[in-house]
Formats: sequence, C-alpha cells, structure tokens
Amino acid sequence: MTNTAAGMKRLIAALRKKQSPDGSWKYPFETGIVTDAYMIILLRTLEIHDEKLIRGLASRILSMQEDNGSWKLFHDEPAGNANATLEAYYGLLSSGYIGKEDKRMQAARKFIREHGGMEKANIFTKIMLSITGQYPWPDDFPLPVEIMLLPLSFPFNFYQFSVYGRVNLAPILILSEKKFSIRAKNSPDLSDLLLTRAQWDILPEYRSFLSLIKEGIEGLLGLPEHLHSLAMDRAKEYMLQRIEPDGTFYSYFSSTFLMIFALLSIGYSKDEPVIRNAVEGLKSFQADIDAHPHMQYTDASVWNTSLISTALQLAGVTPDDPAVKRANSYLLKRQHTKYGDWAIHNPHGQPGGWGFSDVNTLNPDVDDTTASLRAIAGGAEKSSEYQSAWDRGIQWLLSMQNDDGGWPSFERNTENPWLDFLPIEKGEYMFGDPTSADLTGRTLEFLGNYTNLPADDPLMKNAVNWLFDHQEQDGSWYGRWGICYIYGTWASVTGLSATGYSSHPSVRKAIDWLKKIQNEDGGWGESCLSDSQKSYVPLNKSTLTDTAWAVDALIAAENQPTEQIQRGIQYLLSNIEKKDWTTDYPKGQAMAGSFYIHYHSYRYIFPLIALAHYQRKFGQ
Repeated sequence: MTNTAAGMKRLIAALRKKQSPDGSWKYPFETGIVTDAYMIILLRTLEIHDEKLIRGLASRILSMQEDNGSWKLFHDEPAGNANATLEAYYGLLSSGYIGKEDKRMQAARKFIREHGGMEKANIFTKIMLSITGQYPWPDDFPLPVEIMLLPLSFPFNFYQFSVYGRVNLAPILILSEKKFSIRAKNSPDLSDLLLTRAQWDILPEYRSFLSLIKEGIEGLLGLPEHLHSLAMDRAKEYMLQRIEPDGTFYSYFSSTFLMIFALLSIGYSKDEPVIRNAVEGLKSFQADIDAHPHMQYTDASVWNTSLISTALQLAGVTPDDPAVKRANSYLLKRQHTKYGDWAIHNPHGQPGGWGFSDVNTLNPDVDDTTASLRAIAGGAEKSSEYQSAWDRGIQWLLSMQNDDGGWPSFERNTENPWLDFLPIEKGEYMFGDPTSADLTGRTLEFLGNYTNLPADDPLMKNAVNWLFDHQEQDGSWYGRWGICYIYGTWASVTGLSATGYSSHPSVRKAIDWLKKIQNEDGGWGESCLSDSQKSYVPLNKSTLTDTAWAVDALIAAENQPTEQIQRGIQYLLSNIEKKDWTTDYPKGQAMAGSFYIHYHSYRYIFPLIALAHYQRKFGQ
C-alpha cells in the first residue's frame, strides 16, 4: 500500500504538534462524569466558591445527559447507568445552577427511581452519600478498622489488598468507624430517592470471613479500646505518609476525596494546609474537553509520553530527534527512586520502575515500566545516564514477576482467595491485583524484542506457560486494563510471538479468532459490555484502537501480509481523521460496569505502531 508512509507521516505530525514544553504529552485521561460530580460536591461541602469551575463542570455533566434523563458510561450501554445518573443528579443539584423543577432533573429523578433509587447504588457511591449526609451509615461496616493491625503473616491483612484498594480503604475505615457525615449549606435533599429501608448487603458466605478477622484481632495483645485507637492512628498515618508533592493521596482522585473527609472526621479543619493542598492537587487534574472542564481521575502524562516516544521511534523518528530526546529526558526524571508499598511483597527489589502520572513518586507499575523502557531503549547504548536508568528499570521489572509466572500491575503475589468473600460488589477489581494476560503479554513482548534474555530462560518459559494455561476456549485472552478480549489477545499474541511462539497452536487459535471477528469494513470493534459479561461482545462498529490492536497482533504472528491484515491496514489509513462516537469510545477499564477510561492519545498511538510494524515487517 503506497499510502502507508503518508498515513504514518500524518500521525507523526499530529503527535509532534501536541507535545508539551517539558517533553511530555498531556492528552486527557477521560473518565465520564463521576469525578466532575464529586468535585462539585466536595467544593460545595468545603465552601470553596470556585464558581467558574463549578459552573463549567455542571455544564459538562448536563451536556452528556441522554434523552431519557439518564447518563451512560459508554455509547451502547442499554438504557443508561443508574449509578452514574444518581451521581450526576446529586452533583448538578449541589452546584446550585439547576433545580429539581427543571425538566432535565425531573427526567433524571424519574430514571433513578425506576431503577431502585439510592438503595441500588454501588457501595462506593453509598459511602459518598453517607459522608455527605444523604444516606445512613450501617451499624457495622463490612471491615473493622482493626484490620490495619493484623500482621503480614495472618491469612488476611491490610497489605493483602491491592495498593489501589488500600489507598481507598484506609480513609473509608476511618469514616465508617466515625459514622462521619457533613452536610453542605444548601445541600439538596435526596430523601425522595430512598425508596426502601436503607441497608448494606452482606453475603451469607461472609460470616466465616468476619469470624477469621475477629479471631485475628482477638489474638492481638492489648485492650480493645487501645487496639481501636492504635488502628485509627495507623490508618491516618498510612494516608499522610503517602501524599504526593501535589498534595494528592497517591495521585488518585477517589483516595484524595476520601482522605479529605477522613481528616475532617478526626478533627482537622477545612483550612488545614493538608486539606487545602489536597483540593489544589485535585484541581490540577483539570483537563479541558470540548470547551468544558473535566476532572481527570489522575494524570496520564508518563503513560502517554512513554507510548508516544516508542511509537515515534518505531515509525522511524530517531532517538536523537528533538521530540524524542525531550520525551525521554522527561521520562528519566520520572523514574522512581523511593521504596513504596510494592516493597512489602517484593523485599529484594530495588526502586527503578515508573508510575502512571506526572507526580507519581511512590507507586510504580509494570505496564508503565515496560513502556518507559521501550522508549529509552535507543538511548541506553549511547549514554551512561540512560544505561543506569535501563539497568534499574530492568531489575525492578524482573523482580516483580509473580510466583505463578505472570506479572501483576502494582504488587507481586497479592492474590488471596479470601478476597472473594468480601461483601463488596466489583471487589475483585478494587482489591485484587492478580497476574493478567495483558501485563504478562506486554512484558514478554518487551523482553523478547528489547533485551537479550533467551526464550528458554525459566523466567520467560514460566510466563509463556501462564498465558497458555489462561487462554479462553474461543482462543482469546481477557485483558484486565483494557476493553477487553481484543486487547488481551493483542498483548498475549505479540508477547508470545516476540518469544518465538508465533506458530504455536495457542497463537494460531488466537489468530483464527481475530480473523473470525473482523468487521466487513476491515476493522474491529469491541463493546465495554464484554468486561461485565466476561465474554466477547462485538460493538458492531469498528474503532481505530481495536483495529490497531487486532491488526498488530496479526502482523506479529503472520509471515506475510494476509488479506485480513491488508483490510485492517486499509481501515486505519482511511479513517485516520475520523471523528465520531467511536473515536470517543472507552478503551480502558478500571471497574467492570462502573468505571471506564477514554484515552485521547490512543487513536494516534496504536494505529501508528501497527502501521510501523506493518512497514518494518513486510516492507510495504
């Protein structure tokens, strides 16, 4: 195809134009309207009258309302999402710029009531409603704060949760113990949305789990009241010791939001520097999208920058190019030098990974580390600074391999069967960090293509075997951090191909599956419904990102440009400038059915990578 080079040139030009002066790319990390609503509620509760921001957030939320009064998490979500609609409704009424009598609010209220009211909200929304005086706290929260004191040797302890779960759980434990609530001036009254007796569902299977925790707590030395006070202090210190330079708690919106209220509950005033700094940190997450402000859940600068630097270099931009040099200089400054929670389960590892966001100094992850190492690989041969960063990054990455052979995101060997008994919906997403196909596949792809580690090294073979053992019946793999089966299959196939397994029956089965689900227009598209249904659900429309993932997997495993590859490449080239709902469709997931991510950079990054691999392999 003679226009492949021209397509790549257009993508490269688009990316060059968006680079920031510090060398990073700051494409938005868009997560629907939940953080926008929560920011309004937070500012009103703290009596911070940033009217420009509040009015802008309210305007954005309203602009995304459906005709039936609901809000959706993604385009093809049936009817609407009751939980998101409740959060949007509360946020809008809290803003003061729209009242209950408005027809749009009446439609939203009707939708919420028809779908069960506040009682049907997920546990995290109920916690927010309880904090702000709209929903009663339960007499006994599912987890006691004393869990902070259980030793690492105990079968279930605080550090058995994933770091993402811990940073949200620590403030929740304080808030639930205090039964804290604070109502803003002019706070709306949502009592008409409480349709049944308020309750927090606890599964019967949970009783044995509670007994286990109770036995562990009783085994601790000390009087109950002393233990309780010690546990509350431990939870507070856990938060305060993990505040990032921008004032946020671990650079996440939700944990910072919860920390602010937890500190208020134990006597901090609204004007304390730690709370003011936290609010300013959250404000710094603002990104402008379609002329509206959006509160990002976190900043994605390191992730964007590492992927874009790699894509540019694959497409022929040299490591000495100013754009790549600036990007990689930025990445070198963001390599971690501190020990974080990851060291608890990896005591022999040394700091050297990369995190996701611009201000992240404590929470490296495997995905960002391999992405950053790919980006700086070209410079490692020429500079001692790059070589040192490379060596530290490699050792951290290898030290993070789980005992089962695969890789997690944040912490090794945290999988625990007791997590299945938590009476919290979507708990496996919130509190677990098991080996995943996407992390394992991409790590194998990095090791196979960028290092000299032999394919028969036990480390590589164990990871390969994990992937073989976890392939779906239809030939696909489930990807934890993206949507979903196309994504996981892409990561697995490219990883296995990079380590010499492109002819293996498992890879051939995956390739057959990808060919089978190709759309008539040559592209691919997967629905966010896949992650909730735990099986592939077609979107019935092609997207640039899905197509790039699928065709890149085919390129990695095929020896010649097959018809399916040619059609996929043609789809990418014909739709580079496309702009419709498919280009805004979420391709990242954090919590099935609740939290999805639209990466604004993906429409450029992955088509460029696929086109570059196509040109390199087939000389087209």
